[in-house]
Amino acid sequence: MLRSPSRFVRNWLTAAAVGSLLVGCGSSSEESANDKARPAAKTEVTVEPIKASTELTDTNGVKVSLEKKPERIVCLFALCDDILTELGIVPTATNSAVLAHPDFLGEEKAKKVDIIPGGFIAPEVEAILSHKPDLVIGLGDTHGKLAPALKGATTFWAMQPETWQDSVGYLRDTAALTGRTAQGEKAERAFRVKLAAAEKTPSDRTALIIYGSDENFGVATPEGDVAASLFPKIADYPWKSRGVEGSYSLEEILAKDVDVLFVETLSFGDAEGKLSEKLAANPLWSKIPAVKNGDVHEVNSEVWAKGRGTRSLGLVLDEATAALR
Repeated sequence: MLRSPSRFVRNWLTAAAVGSLLVGCGSSSEESANDKARPAAKTEVTVEPIKASTELTDTNGVKVSLEKKPERIVCLFALCDDILTELGIVPTATNSAVLAHPDFLGEEKAKKVDIIPGGFIAPEVEAILSHKPDLVIGLGDTHGKLAPALKGATTFWAMQPETWQDSVGYLRDTAALTGRTAQGEKAERAFRVKLAAAEKTPSDRTALIIYGSDENFGVATPEGDVAASLFPKIADYPWKSRGVEGSYSLEEILAKDVDVLFVETLSFGDAEGKLSEKLAANPLWSKIPAVKNGDVHEVNSEVWAKGRGTRSLGLVLDEATAALR
């Protein structure tokens, strides 16, 4: 049995496609793999008003204070880009590729947004500051180390999303800070309505999301993966976190009789090819019902693995519910 990636490695995988070890899961309290994910309460579609403010305590308890409404925002991970797109804001600079997706800015407009060099793990501080940002938004457990270098020159906001509720909270917080309250409420409402509609007719088929590159991949679990946190509402999704040191064996995955498999191929360097194609060499892979029945869906990892926001999650819902019918 091989071990799972930690939450940090999951974030690293999402950007760099460097696998941990076969086969993984998210990070949270230990639970038996035989326990099926229990659907949460029905999604509320009512949206509370958002009040504009330059000071707040965010959805995860982090205090954010700005001198004025931010106009120049640098994004160090894709949730930031997702949120800004929902609010009708174009980031000053980014290191994400999600903006090129046709349901975001599209390739041509995305080319006009400067890219921060250094990659996801080590974005260059000098390059960030060269854009004179009012606000820099990064992933806490990856970019938190940049805070001291940015202090005094700009405001750094560390986000740490793990569920769709976290992402909605960050959308609301950003809408408040930028004064885009109406846009934030509209985006939240549209997502909630879509999720509520999907959960009214959940599929009884067993689903699985895997991510990674080459033969190394992990299992996305609802406790620590934002896209996976939607699945207990729309399908049979029996994948529960066992903590950082926990793991699923491939034999356990086979025992679950997975009907529909979603694959997030994460590229790194010159690596090419789809993860599902690379795994085809493994004889156990071909025994999974979804593989035997041709119900394996290679999905856009920029949206499914990295996006994390309401726009990305809306696309995940569209694709997942269509595949699960």
